[in-house]
Amino acid sequence: MPNNTEKTPHLLKTLPLLRTTPLGACRIRDNLSLGEGTDPVAWCRAAISDPETAISRRGKNWYATTADCIITVTARSHTIITAHRRGSKGDAK
Repeated sequence: MPNNTEKTPHLLKTLPLLRTTPLGACRIRDNLSLGEGTDPVAWCRAAISDPETAISRRGKNWYATTADCIITVTARSHTIITAHRRGSKGDAK
């Protein structure tokens, strides 16, 4: 996380504010193959708070990149937009 030392703590401090919409919860569950009983917001909070997660901000969004997935969060509203497995369609890396 070398380029994000000033911005990263803000996302970590606002983890309790993270939320998603009902449709977003379905999308995250589907994209990450989470079970129906899994809370996608709690899952994403845990993934973002992992010390190995790289966090960056580009424009209006935060991107949390774990070993397995990329989570996109709107910075202003703290809304988890989507999460994708790394290497899946749409992953630029």
